[in-house]
Amino acid sequence: MPNHSTRFPNETKEYRDSRNELLAAEANLRKQIEETAALRRKLPLGGKLKENYTFEELGSDGKIKEIKFSDLFEKGKDSLILYSFMFDPGWETPCTSCNSILDGLNGATPHIQNRVNFAVIAKAPIDKVKEWGAGRNWNRLRLLSSGKNTYNSDYHGENEKKEQMPALNVFRKTDDGIFHSYCTELLFIPPEKGQDARHVDMIWPIWNMFDMTPEGRGEKWYPRHSYE
Repeated sequence: MPNHSTRFPNETKEYRDSRNELLAAEANLRKQIEETAALRRKLPLGGKLKENYTFEELGSDGKIKEIKFSDLFEKGKDSLILYSFMFDPGWETPCTSCNSILDGLNGATPHIQNRVNFAVIAKAPIDKVKEWGAGRNWNRLRLLSSGKNTYNSDYHGENEKKEQMPALNVFRKTDDGIFHSYCTELLFIPPEKGQDARHVDMIWPIWNMFDMTPEGRGEKWYPRHSYE
């Protein structure tokens, strides 16, 4: 069992014994996370990109412009992460859970984009998506609309009923073309008893913060657009 000499004021032997047991579990989890990441890195390329989709983006001049999937790759960056943002064209507001994820990723985006390409895809019209993003102070996220293509249905940002679904997909550009590399497929298998799918936990830090507290995640709490 891993151990160390660091102690905190007034802690008891009972606390330290239990904490050391937890420490062993945490060390094992850290190892498992890296082992899983290594398997992810070793994946062979998936299928070739179905088509060079055309997305809509709002330019700095406020005008809508079209951008091809292939143009989302900057020079020297061969990986592209796309997050499917649940925002149906008929909804007044987007998914509260996706919203909370993107609140966090907005701040992290400069760090992410320093190494890989990253964008957010929603089916709602681009002016509607950008208006919502402006209200959330999303000043770093690259927001695109897939309202005029089949990206969402092809890469499981929506189901067969056209219901919007949360998904993170990774694509890889090679000399032979653009290929699908990874999707958060935990969404598609039954969760463990008492758990949600947790397929995007790694990019959703609020749950990890709650996991460090005695209250844990709780059973009824979910993010909202506002807590006022």
